[in-house]
Amino acid sequence: MVFTPPAWVPTLPFDPPDSIALHEFWGNERYGRVSFEKSRNPFTCGLTGKTYTNAEMALRFELLARALAARLGWHPKRETPWDKVVGVFSFNSIDYLMSTYAVHRLSGVATPANAMYSPSELEHQLRSSGAKALITCVPLLETALKATRAVGIPDDRVFIMDVAGETARRVPFKTLDDLIAEGRALPELEPLAWTKGQGGRQVAYLCYSSGTSGLPKAVMISHLNVIANIMQIRWHEQPARTRRGVETQAYVALLPLSHIYGLVVVANGGIYRGDGAMVLPRFELKTLLECIQRYKINMMHIVPPIIITLLRNAELCAEYDLSSIRLIYTGAAPMGAETHEEVRRAFPGWEVAQGYGMTETATVVSSTSEDDVVVGTSGSLVPRTRARILDGDGREVTEHGKRGELLVQSPSVSLGYHNNERATAETFVFDDDGGRWIRTGDVAVVSRSPAGHEHFSIVDRIKELIKVKGHQVAPAELEAHLLSHPAVADCAVIPVPDQGAGEVPKAFVVKSASVASKRDEEVAGDICKHVEEHKARYKWLKGGVEFIDVVPKSPSGKILRRILKDREKEARKAKGPKL
Repeated sequence: MVFTPPAWVPTLPFDPPDSIALHEFWGNERYGRVSFEKSRNPFTCGLTGKTYTNAEMALRFELLARALAARLGWHPKRETPWDKVVGVFSFNSIDYLMSTYAVHRLSGVATPANAMYSPSELEHQLRSSGAKALITCVPLLETALKATRAVGIPDDRVFIMDVAGETARRVPFKTLDDLIAEGRALPELEPLAWTKGQGGRQVAYLCYSSGTSGLPKAVMISHLNVIANIMQIRWHEQPARTRRGVETQAYVALLPLSHIYGLVVVANGGIYRGDGAMVLPRFELKTLLECIQRYKINMMHIVPPIIITLLRNAELCAEYDLSSIRLIYTGAAPMGAETHEEVRRAFPGWEVAQGYGMTETATVVSSTSEDDVVVGTSGSLVPRTRARILDGDGREVTEHGKRGELLVQSPSVSLGYHNNERATAETFVFDDDGGRWIRTGDVAVVSRSPAGHEHFSIVDRIKELIKVKGHQVAPAELEAHLLSHPAVADCAVIPVPDQGAGEVPKAFVVKSASVASKRDEEVAGDICKHVEEHKARYKWLKGGVEFIDVVPKSPSGKILRRILKDREKEARKAKGPKL
């Protein structure tokens, strides 16, 4: 059975253009964007208030492109895109997206890198992408130079992006503002003149998937992929925004813009709508609350760990005026129904929407409409997206409520993995009619909302399901339930070996402040009882509860269970073979 968007989801008003670059799509009203005059400023620093208009942003990336062309010896119509790869390794900045558009203006490839990377991790990305230059920021400069020097990128090809006034600490490297000043004295660049379909073939962003094991894989995301998803998001949201009279809105750009969620949904998607992003370089609760109050934020793109932090700090939140918030939108990791309901109780007037996507689908596959919210689901398919669900035997699921692996078909599905034909062939598959699908590796279930619309829920990753006497247990389900217990500030669930059951769940828990003085045994007993009172016996925490200081996570909020599995394996090995 092939699932399609519900009838309420608008069709796209025109085909996503496949022969232009992303920055040309963003800057031209012909392609449906809100005019510059009616738009808010695209990016404003949430700390300093520094901002640019849309017209100023367009001029800045044009001037930056001129300077990069002169310094690097590049030309928009010469060299291949793979000869013009530029890494972007920085905390969030009002110039982040602008700098990638400058690379695209030269018909090059931007490869965003996780700001949390170590020198060796950044080195891997720069080397495997073939990067010829790097844009970074002062706080990350030391890490950046260790990586660039290891791969042979000269220091004069390392440029500094300002992050909330950090470049006031002068360093002997050219800043983006220096380059933009240089660009004013340089001749105009030739316009791009791409052939039919070039935007669908040419890589805009080389993004590295978070990876559940091994080194991250480089995902080739075309200009058309991003353009298509911007359009899909915009028209999926349109009916609800129209009913609420929301023409433009203020939102927070807090999530890492190096991550696909931040890059496509927050940065590219929001400003195409004419919305204004208040940029924060990293998550700090008080800073976020001050930003909401100061700029009258209407909606936030966040992830479940930030939501939990808000819930666990209700007294601090009450000190700020958060009444401007209408909607919080979460993605990147599943959020359980219990947490959703807790948000509604703690923050009346806030609605919670969820979305589902991945780097390889660049980005959104399904999303919640404000008009059709179902607690615990990731909403309905966006326009021009089709989905199938395969059970454990590879048969198509034809009924609601049955779980299986999610396969997706969409114009936003990426080109594949860079220099990894085997992984590409395993992940991107063709049906009997030649249609191209991506195997997501995620377990999904489809249900109907009270209004009769199909909603998708992502249960967990196939490789992370726990098999208890043949029963499948989703760690995300138990984690969501555990977070509803007042003693749990954060948690993760993994499988541990069991002689009778094969595997059983074990919980790693960060205690909340309210039970800090209680004995571990008492708190663990209460937590186990909480599960036993609400879940089937095979889902009980037979592997026990272990308290930890912090749950390892990626910057987007995904739990890095492999780290906990390795820790558990080493602990059992140290205790002896009987375990």
